[in-house]
Amino acid sequence: MTSKRSSMTSKTSTYTYQSDLPKLPVPALADTLEKYLSFVKPIQSPEAHKATCEAVAKFRSEGGEGEKLQELLQEYSEDKASYVEEFWSDAYLVPDTSPVLNLNPFFLLEDGPDQKTSKSQVGRAASLTFASLKFASLLYTEILHPDVVRGKPLCMAQFKHIFGSARIPHTKSSAERDEVLSDPNSKHVVIMCRGQLYYFQALREDGSVICNEMDIRGILEAVLSDSEKLKEEERALKAVGVLTSLDRSRWAHVRENLISHSAHNKAALEIIDSALFVLVLDDYIPKDIHEAAANFLHGSYELRTDDGDEIDYQAGTCINRWYDKLQLIVCTDGSAGVNFEHSAIDGHTALRFVSDIFADTVVTFAQSITKTIYSKDHIPSHLNAKVNADPTIDTRPKRLNFDIPSASLEHIHYAETLLGDQILASHTHILEFRDFGKTFITGNKMSPDSFVQMSIILAYYRLYGEFVCAYEPVLTKFFLHGRTEAMRSATPKAKLFCECWCSSFPTRQEKIQHLMDAVSEHASLVKECAGGKGVDRHLFSLKSIASKNNVPVPDFFNDAGYKALNHTYLSTSNCGNPSLRLFGFGPVVADGFGIGYIIRDHGLQYTVTSKHRQTERFVNTLARYLKEVQDFCGGTTKIAVRNYRQTSAEKMDVEGLESFDSQNSVSPRNKTKVAQDMMYSEAFDDIYGESTNAGMMDKVKRRPSVDAKTFKEVGVDIDEALMAAGTISPNSNKRKLGGTE
Repeated sequence: MTSKRSSMTSKTSTYTYQSDLPKLPVPALADTLEKYLSFVKPIQSPEAHKATCEAVAKFRSEGGEGEKLQELLQEYSEDKASYVEEFWSDAYLVPDTSPVLNLNPFFLLEDGPDQKTSKSQVGRAASLTFASLKFASLLYTEILHPDVVRGKPLCMAQFKHIFGSARIPHTKSSAERDEVLSDPNSKHVVIMCRGQLYYFQALREDGSVICNEMDIRGILEAVLSDSEKLKEEERALKAVGVLTSLDRSRWAHVRENLISHSAHNKAALEIIDSALFVLVLDDYIPKDIHEAAANFLHGSYELRTDDGDEIDYQAGTCINRWYDKLQLIVCTDGSAGVNFEHSAIDGHTALRFVSDIFADTVVTFAQSITKTIYSKDHIPSHLNAKVNADPTIDTRPKRLNFDIPSASLEHIHYAETLLGDQILASHTHILEFRDFGKTFITGNKMSPDSFVQMSIILAYYRLYGEFVCAYEPVLTKFFLHGRTEAMRSATPKAKLFCECWCSSFPTRQEKIQHLMDAVSEHASLVKECAGGKGVDRHLFSLKSIASKNNVPVPDFFNDAGYKALNHTYLSTSNCGNPSLRLFGFGPVVADGFGIGYIIRDHGLQYTVTSKHRQTERFVNTLARYLKEVQDFCGGTTKIAVRNYRQTSAEKMDVEGLESFDSQNSVSPRNKTKVAQDMMYSEAFDDIYGESTNAGMMDKVKRRPSVDAKTFKEVGVDIDEALMAAGTISPNSNKRKLGGTE
C-alpha cells in the first residue's frame, strides 16, 4: 500500500496532508530557561543579569511556580491542535491599538511583465484581480496545490481565512477581544476608489470564475468614472474606510452606531466584511521608492483646501483603505502591492498568494507570445481554475452608499486626523543594495539570513553604541496550526562580533572570523526555533496558562530580563522571492525600528521604518557596513565564488542554496553547510501584545453568507458609468462578456 508521504507529488487536494502534520511539542522547562538566560545576558548589565538568574532559579525550583505552570500547559495541550494557538490569537485580537503601522504588513510587487499593461492602473488591476479570482476559485474547490518544502508538507489551515475574512471590532462591554469572521462561500469583490466603495460578483456557486480579464477591465473603468462624480472634499468627509484605522474599541463604537442607525448600513458592512478581498484603486503616483513603500504600508498624506475656503480636507490615499481585510492595492502608475490584516494569516501565507498571482500574470504574458506558434496550453498555467462566463448572472458593479449620522461623520474626521498624526510621526526608508547578495554570502560560507541579521544588529551598534534586543520570526508551519517562533538574534557571539568590528585594533581576518562565528550561532538557533525549541512562545504560553486558570502570574514575568527580551528595538523579518520588490511593517515599540528584508541572488532589499528616529542615517550606516564586508571578503562575487570552489570540502546541510549550486554545478555531496534559515524564515514581527483565550483556527468564526436579496438590492447600479465604459449597451440590463456583445 502506498503511503501518503510517498505519493505526495500525485495528490492535489489543498488539505491532503493536514492529518499527517505533527503537533508542536511543548519544550522542556529546563531547556527553555537555560536558553532564555543565554538570550537575555547580552542585553543586560552584569548586575541585572544576576537578578534575572535568581528569578529563574526561583521559578524553576522543584515544585515551584514554573513546574506547576508547565504541568497545566501540558495538560491543556493534550486536546489542542497547538499549545500556543489560543494565546497567540489573543496577542493579536485583544490589544486596542490601530492596525495601521502596528499590525498590518505590506508587499510591493515587481512591475508586471507586459509593458502595455504594467504601467496602466486598469490593466494591472484587472490582470492581478483575475489571477486572484483564479487562486480563490482553486481554494474554494480545494484543489490549490498544498505547500510542500523539501518533501515536507506545511500546514494549510491559514488558507481558510485568507479570503472572505474580516477582523470585526468589539467594544470591551460586549466582548474581551475582536474576532475574525470568515465566509467560506464568499464570491464577490469589493472595490475602493477615491474613498468610495463598490462591489461585484466574481465567482459562480460552484466556485468557478465568472469574469475574465476584459470583463474586469470594463468593471474598473466604470468604477473609476463613477467615483469622479463626487467632489473631492465630500469624498473625504464620507470616507467610511478610514474608520478602520481607529483604535479597536473606538471603531467598534462607531460601527455599532452605523448599524443601529440604518439596516442599510448593516447590510453594506456585511457585504464588505464577507468580500473575498478589497481591490484598492489609488489615485496616486509615488515620486520614489520610499514614497511607494510608505503608500502601501499606511497610505499617503495630502491636505488640500477648496478655492476660497480655509478649511482643509484629506486628499491622500490613507482614507482609501479598509484595514480589517486583505487589500490588493494598485496605483495610477500601475505599481501594485498588498496590505493585509495579520490576525489570522502570517506572511508566508500571504506570500504564497501574491507569488502565485504574480506568476500567473507572467505565464499569461508568455502564452500571448507563443500562442501564434504553439497552442495556448503549450505553457501550462499553475492557476488552472475554471472560467465560465454566464450572461444570466449580473456582474455589474454596484456602489455602496452609507447613511451616515452626524456623530459618525465627526468620527470619520477624527479618524483621519489621528491617522495623519501616525503617518507624520513615521518614516520609511529603503536600501536596495545591489553590490552582492546570496551568491556572494554563501560563497563565503555564511547563511544569507543570518548574515543579514548581523548586518542589522551591527548597524544599530555602530550608530548608537548599544547592543539591543532583536527579533526575527521563524516559520513553524511544519507543525499543525503552526505559525512562528521567535529567534532572538542578539546572541553572545553577535555581541562579540559588534564589539570587534567597531574596534580599530582587530585585523580584517579577526573581524571576519567573529562575523562567521556569529552567523553560525544564529543559524543553529534558527534551526532549533523551526523545530519548536524556541523560548518566547513557550514562556508566553506559561504566562497565559496562569491567567487562564486564575493562577497568580509569577514574579518571573515581572523581572527586568523578561521585560528586556520583550522590548524589541529591532523587529526584523526575512520574506520574499522574485515576485516582490519590497515588504515591510512598522516598528513594534515607539523607540524601535521595523526592518523587512528580501535576499536576492545578487542583491539585498531592506525596508526600514521608525517613529522619530534617524531612519535614513540607519540605512546609510547599514550600507557602509555591507561595503566593508565586500571589501574584506575580496571585493567581488566572482572572487568569492572562485575561492569557494577551491577550498570547500566540508559537508554541510544547505537551506536556500539551490541557485548557487545550479549556477556553479556543485554536487549535493559538496554543498556548503549553511543553516536552515532560508527555509524557516517567516515574514513579520509578531509581538503585538499578551493575553488569553480560544485557538485562532477554532476561534475564527464562519459568518453567515450575505443573502441573495440583500446582495442584489443594497448597492446602487452605476449604469451610466458602465455605458460610458462600454461595459453594457444603452438598452440592455446585461453586461457585455469578454468585451463583446
